[in-house]
Amino acid sequence: MPQPITADCLAECRGIAHGFFTREGGVSEGIYASLNCGLGSNDERARVVENRTRVARSLGADGDRLLTCYQVHSADAVVVTEPWTADTMPKADAMVTRTPGIVLGALAADCAPVLFADPEAGVIAAAHAGWKGAFDGVLDATIECMIAVGARRHKIRASLGPCIGPDAYEVGPEFEARFVEASPGNARFFHRPDPAGRPRFDLPAYVLSRLERGGLETIENCTACTYSDPARFFSYRRATHAREADYGRQISAIGLY
Repeated sequence: MPQPITADCLAECRGIAHGFFTREGGVSEGIYASLNCGLGSNDERARVVENRTRVARSLGADGDRLLTCYQVHSADAVVVTEPWTADTMPKADAMVTRTPGIVLGALAADCAPVLFADPEAGVIAAAHAGWKGAFDGVLDATIECMIAVGARRHKIRASLGPCIGPDAYEVGPEFEARFVEASPGNARFFHRPDPAGRPRFDLPAYVLSRLERGGLETIENCTACTYSDPARFFSYRRATHAREADYGRQISAIGLY
């Protein structure tokens, strides 16, 4: 069975199960080995469904109760009140629910997954934050959506999961300029190992800063670099550099019981 990474701040919440799942513990093969949970990949669909079922069961739910969105790198968050199918999933990058028995999942293969909970209000959320979604405000939208259904800002707990690390995320100067033009303070999220080379972007630090800016008091960092650890994590960028035909997606999930 899958053995996910867990956050202390969420693990201590009664009635909530969660995990930042790695690529280990599934049935997929080849470049998708083994816990590929991405329905949008070219992996055999039956294997993906089995992998997602394993994730759901490890969190105490049936496979059809694990939901993911059609992720489009947006700043959109949706409220979930009942399960949907792969054919009816909304285009969004964050989900919020207070409905017991539903497991919310965020797929990633370098982007940053963030899990949220207000255990007192019984509200949970999962967000997929690539650089664009984080920059455009998906984490802020998730927090506001949680508050709209009953959460209290100072009671919300959030944890960042595995994503591409600052030494592996090479970007162009125009990428850096976009962030610095938005806020000069964003310069701290970039560094150049080679002064004459291209900048590197610290996505984990940027995501954590956005959570802090959102007014959350409990934020935990459970990240690990997806690019540099092929045994445990899928990575879109690593697959691209290796000229592989496709790549798998790991899932981070949280459920309310």
